[in-house]
Amino acid sequence: MDALRHGWPLAIEGAPLLQPVETAFGELAGSAMLISATRAATLKLANQIEAAAPRQPVLMRGADPFDLPAALAVADPALDMANPLKGPFKAMALEWEEQARAALDLARLAGVLPAFLVDPENAGEAVALNAADVGAFTNAARLQIASRARLPVAAADDARIVAFRSPDDTREHVALIIGEQSADRIPLVRLHSECLTGDILGSLKCDCGPQLAAALQAMAQEADKGGWGILLYMRQEGRGIGIINKLRAYRLQDQGFDTVDANTRLGLPDEARDFPTAARMLELLNVGEIRLMTNNPAKVAALAAVGVPIAERVPHALPDNPHNAHYLATKRDRSGHLL
Repeated sequence: MDALRHGWPLAIEGAPLLQPVETAFGELAGSAMLISATRAATLKLANQIEAAAPRQPVLMRGADPFDLPAALAVADPALDMANPLKGPFKAMALEWEEQARAALDLARLAGVLPAFLVDPENAGEAVALNAADVGAFTNAARLQIASRARLPVAAADDARIVAFRSPDDTREHVALIIGEQSADRIPLVRLHSECLTGDILGSLKCDCGPQLAAALQAMAQEADKGGWGILLYMRQEGRGIGIINKLRAYRLQDQGFDTVDANTRLGLPDEARDFPTAARMLELLNVGEIRLMTNNPAKVAALAAVGVPIAERVPHALPDNPHNAHYLATKRDRSGHLL
């Protein structure tokens, strides 16, 4: 991930050299690019035989070699309007699919565009790794409790905070516990993904800030009745795509695309949240069954799939505003939220 942010090439065993397009520098050029399946569909490659498999990374070649400006125009959909004429491109057989998936996953985790020059000329010294290293990095079992403290908050002045850290990951998640923890009462739990724009800046484009505040209030009310609640605050901005790519998606929304199509054009998943880590946090807190605050049945299913028993889905809908009405309608109509 550090290499990708610095623009250094990756040498994944079994694959050619891969140079991240967004952060690369110097006089680089490559005869081919590796892109995601969804970005390939936007570039009209999905009907070519070699790119037809759903969700499969795509290796493509152009009429001319890709220098960095040409590669970036392919990788960044925010540049599509300024560079509308691309191609023709040819999808080629990909004989190192596992390594390609690992590279694209690393790009998402690093918060850079999921696009690589393949075996570029003039590449510098590469960072070597195996495709399996990515799976080891994302192994939630290595997460541990790092610290605990009392943290009075506006909703509850007797709240406690617990910080979690993994030796493999710089993202540090926290849990806020409101009320007295009891094995006899099923806690009210909210899994909340970090949202700098909504939680801190008060953005009206989403409902994250109001949902966070309302969840804490609901937990405080639960505590007043003898129950308790847990807020899992996950460092996975933009549902796991990172702040920069989230802002790229916002830019595409300004061009008329909804939140799902914006992520698709970026070559990123609409849902990339780390549910195994949330499950591990609950395990470390000695929490079994939970009452989950969410409007998203897919979140219920995802947590259940990683071993979290859910006794009840507690609705958590809030009023819309003129800036997020379309966003919430998209969540309802395309992502299945119960709004």
